Amino acid sequence: MARMTKPLSDAEIKKAKPKTKEYSLVDGGGLLLRILPSGAKSWFFNYYHPHTKRRDKIGLGSYPTVSLAKARKERERCRELLVAHIDPKQHRAQSILERRIEHGQTLDSVYKEWFAVWSSGKDQTTINKAQRQLELYALPRLGKLPVKSIGAPVVIDTLKPLEALGKIETLGRVRTRLNQIMSFAVNTGVVDYNPLVKISDAFRPATVISQPALRPENLPELMRAIGTANIKSSTRHLMLWSLHTLVRPKEAAGTRWAEINFEDRLWTIPAERMKGGKREHVVPLTEHTINILEKMRPLNGHREHVFVNERAYGKPASSQSINRALVRMGFQGKQTAHSFRSIGSTALNEQGFAPDVIEAVLAHVDKNEVRRAYNRSTYLNHRRGVMQWWGDYIRIASIDESRGLIA
Repeated sequence: MARMTKPLSDAEIKKAKPKTKEYSLVDGGGLLLRILPSGAKSWFFNYYHPHTKRRDKIGLGSYPTVSLAKARKERERCRELLVAHIDPKQHRAQSILERRIEHGQTLDSVYKEWFAVWSSGKDQTTINKAQRQLELYALPRLGKLPVKSIGAPVVIDTLKPLEALGKIETLGRVRTRLNQIMSFAVNTGVVDYNPLVKISDAFRPATVISQPALRPENLPELMRAIGTANIKSSTRHLMLWSLHTLVRPKEAAGTRWAEINFEDRLWTIPAERMKGGKREHVVPLTEHTINILEKMRPLNGHREHVFVNERAYGKPASSQSINRALVRMGFQGKQTAHSFRSIGSTALNEQGFAPDVIEAVLAHVDKNEVRRAYNRSTYLNHRRGVMQWWGDYIRIASIDESRGLIA
């Protein structure tokens, strides 16, 4: 008949004194308390390995940190694992490894992996803006958290201050980037699902505010101001270049001489300088735009850029220089550099030019993916005529009946 083991009591454990050699107090069911000569007391569970059938043991912690009651609970967990043919020691090692991996895969680490993939092919302005916004508004609080522990509530709480400050557009961009990072985590096996998919429902939608722009019939007012304003000659010519070519302010300010083909009268903006960074944009040059370049050649023909930043040698003009000039000229709230494109778009549409050609002039990408895949035309020959008409339109608006040509 098997000998019955009397369960231990708390009083018995507290009274147990160290001896010259280590010894153990047995609680039964494989649980024992080992007492060292130093007085340290530690719990162990003795068992037979479920596969090799060899005796083994696993530590359950030291007493009194792990009480008798807690030690018994751990013993029962170990026995449950053995019933399922799982080695408790191996199970613990695997769990520790998984926790280390989980805590090693913080949002910071996944963000860096995502960023390396996402930033490939993007223009530097887009890259810098995304990096700055995430590192300013999201990563300080969320970066050190394990990705698996990040849920919608903590992200919403992190972004709510942006909503309170009225930075709705920034909030939307940060929210989008965090969603992209979490989707990347799903695709790389870090997490099983993206908990941020629907967090936009927790914020008020952004109100789209169009940039102010003059009507085409008010263009003479703008041209009169450009022609008579107390601004630098280079800024005046940049404004005219931007208006005539209808490109975005940064694309205009960054114009390089190497991009200009005087013989074919074409300006080719490489893809990396275009919004989205996926497709180059070719602008037909007219007698008006060639004239602007000829006026800039004596000033900057020996430099890389047509319009230069006088405060930073080797750098192009600031894309904000036109806006600053417009403010000084009294057009704040009435006109921006970017909305030069709006004036042109309105005038071209009202003249009756084909919408696809106008979209090509503005370097807009067709949002219909199927149509975009099949329609790869840039309408270059059509755009030559459109740009010449637009240049003549601007020229007519530049003539003051009493003073002649003013811009």
